[in-house]
Amino acid sequence: MIAKMDLRINRKTVPQEVVEKLRHAILSGIYMPGSRLVETDLCNSLGVSRPSLREALRSLQAERLIEIVPNRGPQVPLLSWRDAEEIYEVRELLEGEAAARCAVTIQEEDLKALGESLEAFRRAVVSSNSANELVTTTSDFFAIILRNCGNKIIEETLTGLKARVNFLRSRSMSLPGRANKSFIEMKAIYAAIKIGNAKQARKAAQEHVAKARDAAKSAFLR
Repeated sequence: MIAKMDLRINRKTVPQEVVEKLRHAILSGIYMPGSRLVETDLCNSLGVSRPSLREALRSLQAERLIEIVPNRGPQVPLLSWRDAEEIYEVRELLEGEAAARCAVTIQEEDLKALGESLEAFRRAVVSSNSANELVTTTSDFFAIILRNCGNKIIEETLTGLKARVNFLRSRSMSLPGRANKSFIEMKAIYAAIKIGNAKQARKAAQEHVAKARDAAKSAFLR
């Protein structure tokens, strides 16, 4: 006799909610690089216990959004421009390849989802001043491309950089006009994928990363 298993999905746990709130605070710039995260203050402001907070902090540490410094505690890590440049170098190589592969492998259902995610980003550009919404919709767009590139290593590598990439996106999106330019660039990627043109998709994706890098550099130097 096969044992019964309860497969019902439970509501979000407290640590999961704390992770989401702190992730949003970091990506939106409420906690800047180098900022200390004082556990007592966080427990009071979030209304959670220290064990729940620490579980959430471990999750954020795994995402590389925070680091635990000996004798100092958790803080938002500093990201040097050289660190950022290396991330953009990897993105330009792998996102270009992912977009090219996606152009020839994506199925109709996922192509529709890609178009919907592009539209969601457009709406965020038009109607929202929320850096978090801009970053989230951009991330969703590229997640679909990665999921359809047919190479799990590329997908895993770039997914592992997701938190730091989103951190950089939040900085570059803070520049006036950058979100509108991002939409134009992402629209070009989508158009190339839609017609199955791998060469054009690669070029459009690489151009997007290069322009994002330039915007991020300007944000770093402000």
